Amino acid sequence: MVSSSIRRLSRSWGAPLAVLLMIVSACGGGSSNGGTNTASAPGITATQITIGSHQPLTGPAAPGYSEISKASNAYFQWVNSHGGVWGRSINYLYEDDGYNPQNTSTVVRKLVLEDKVFAIFNGLGTPTHTAVVDYLNGQKVPDLFVASGCDCWNQPSKWPQTFGWQPDYIIEGKITGKYVNDNFQGMKVGYLYQDDDFGQGGVQGLDSQISASNVVDKEKYVPTNTNLGPQLAKLQAMGAQVVVLYTIPAFTAISLLTATALHFSPKWVVSSVGAEPITLAGLLAAFAKNQAASGLVNGIVTSGYLPAATDTSSPWITLFKQIHDQYISSLPFDGNVEYGMAVAYSFVQLMKKAGRNPSRQDVIHTLQSGQVDQGPGLVPFQFSSSNHLGYSGVQMAVIQNGQASFTGPIYTASVSGGVQACGSCASKPMPTNGIP
Repeated sequence: MVSSSIRRLSRSWGAPLAVLLMIVSACGGGSSNGGTNTASAPGITATQITIGSHQPLTGPAAPGYSEISKASNAYFQWVNSHGGVWGRSINYLYEDDGYNPQNTSTVVRKLVLEDKVFAIFNGLGTPTHTAVVDYLNGQKVPDLFVASGCDCWNQPSKWPQTFGWQPDYIIEGKITGKYVNDNFQGMKVGYLYQDDDFGQGGVQGLDSQISASNVVDKEKYVPTNTNLGPQLAKLQAMGAQVVVLYTIPAFTAISLLTATALHFSPKWVVSSVGAEPITLAGLLAAFAKNQAASGLVNGIVTSGYLPAATDTSSPWITLFKQIHDQYISSLPFDGNVEYGMAVAYSFVQLMKKAGRNPSRQDVIHTLQSGQVDQGPGLVPFQFSSSNHLGYSGVQMAVIQNGQASFTGPIYTASVSGGVQACGSCASKPMPTNGIP
């Protein structure tokens, strides 16, 4: 932190010290780093930072995803118990939108106008967040770490307040497509994708790597229609030997069960969005009313950008499990819980870097100047004044016995460029108590 760095400097430095103080102040982004907390922006008082979010606590995206906000809140409680951020506690208000854009508009306006939140944090869903992104930018409310990999969030001139966090769907699609191209050469490939920016971005990335001559069919679905029989039957009829899914978890499970009923057993490659192993196994068992159905996840190829939730050698996982056991032990400890805590860590780091009494614009400047590091992520962030995307790549994995095991190099990519192996990529060392 800036203040602790300054205290270590000798008083005898004189003029060089004054120059250094000016530089540090400019880089820190905060309007005041010294001494006293003030009410520096809407949602920030001397003792509290209030933020809000829209989350699918019910509806088609609730399985698995409803855990994320609870996990973020658990991490915030952990931080609050260790002194908060510059002595302020984080008050996290998350509202249920049921994965319905009309509801999203209602709850976000309430958070901004009535609850007067400092920022919207990790609003979940591409179709849902699309309904409020113009409003948030018009109100100049920081729109931080959207829980969606849509490339659409990367429009700094149009939406200067909005930032992604997870890998862009196009980037993930490119790296997934490279894996398919490298490992399933000569096999017929089909796609099933959600018909919005989530699925369309994934398809764009896949198509940049997989030869069009190998793609025999592309099917789409909408999350209001759970009948995937026609789409899976068409993929089967077209002879697809590999099927890539850009599906939310419930629709991944429906796809696997529908294909089983059709005696259709391609090699499955599933976006990280829809392949969290514990969530998926639970959905399969519930939908089929048969525990044996959970075995359908074995062999699924997916991707990840955080350490596997089962990786007990990672200090990040050890910390997150400790927080889970203390605050939200009734939830499964899975990738959704890990996601919620990891994105909360990024927010806490951002607020610490923004200074003791930050304005909303200080937070935007801090992100754009690259001061937030990747934390537990496997790859760096891309944040800059011209790029509001989050993590820059993924590593591929194969699910076996309820665990996703990483395989091969970590890759990074850009929306407009190619795919590169990242030999130096790895999570950052965890700070004391896991608090930036």
